[in-house]
Amino acid sequence: QVQLVESGGGVVQPGGSLRLSCVASGISITLYRMAWYRQAPGKQRESVALITSNGFTNYRDSVKGRFTISRAANTVYLQMDSLKPEDTAVYFCNTLYGNTNYWGQGTQVTVSS
Repeated sequence: QVQLVESGGGVVQPGGSLRLSCVASGISITLYRMAWYRQAPGKQRESVALITSNGFTNYRDSVKGRFTISRAANTVYLQMDSLKPEDTAVYFCNTLYGNTNYWGQGTQVTVSS
């Protein structure tokens, strides 16, 4: 029932920008916490940013001041500015609905010169 579909990944040079989108169906995202995670090859998946139903946002220290999570309609966004090579990862959209975590398919972000 709940589906998350991500897009917006790509290849960008250091210092560049990307905006990731996560389109949700089967859920009103304004009622639930939405989050972005990322996973680099050979590394554990890590939380990047979240936004609550009240609009509260929280960010991983390493992305503070560079990334912005937001939502509109049924889409959650992650605006990524001043990208660094260490931001390279597959980025996943996530929500906890009921007692189940739902994940998008992931979108690849590569930051390289």
